[in-house]
Amino acid sequence: MRLLLYNIRYATGTGPAFHLPVPGAGYLRSNRKVLSGITEFIRSERPDVVGLVEVDTGSIRTGMLNQAEHIAGQLGHYSTYQCKYGAGSINQLMPIVRKQGNAFLSAPNVHGERFHYFDTGIKRLIIELELSDVCVFLVHLSLKFRQRHYQLRSLHDLIVQAAKPVIVAGDFNTFWGTHEIYLFMRAAGLRSANTAGLPSFPARAAHRARLHPGERRHRGHGFPRAGRAPLGSSPAGVRFPDPRQRPGARGFGGLT
Repeated sequence: MRLLLYNIRYATGTGPAFHLPVPGAGYLRSNRKVLSGITEFIRSERPDVVGLVEVDTGSIRTGMLNQAEHIAGQLGHYSTYQCKYGAGSINQLMPIVRKQGNAFLSAPNVHGERFHYFDTGIKRLIIELELSDVCVFLVHLSLKFRQRHYQLRSLHDLIVQAAKPVIVAGDFNTFWGTHEIYLFMRAAGLRSANTAGLPSFPARAAHRARLHPGERRHRGHGFPRAGRAPLGSSPAGVRFPDPRQRPGARGFGGLT
């Protein structure tokens, strides 16, 4: 299995123009050319499962275009997505923001998705995708250190209940590096997918960022290998975006 994780930052692009006429103005406008480039990059990697962080599911920013459905349609994949804010959040009432979410893209015969929510933080969504041999959890953790650790505690309690091997992927926002999630990984029986210690950020050097999910021992058996793993002997290849689209990502990662 090949898993690709990408924070696309709503396909808003990057560079000096992103901050014109005022800093951050680029968040209010999406770019179809950037979206096309992202789609073609994903296609070129031939992933079995795609985890997308920061997708627009059809706001005025994209001309009501659902980016998850658009990319999935171009790839012939099935899409599942949800707003990343809690049901009672004021963000659910705000234009543009209420359409901001995360998504999984996968083969059309995969429909085992479940939505969970953290009880703290602004970004609360956890998407669980259950495949035949593994469960994949997609998260976007809080920017605040304390809230991130509350979220990691909740995530631990969720994944230890899984009856299958687990992959946790997403934008962890771990500004202090892997030390932040060391205890979480040990408690959950996970290990970093980045066995070579390669950088996953800054995104402007994303061509250096390849993660190699390893093996998680689970109830006496190992995570099965798959024949399409081109990166070493690991069961999945996780690839980050190319430098053409630089979403300014922080702390991307994958744990298995």
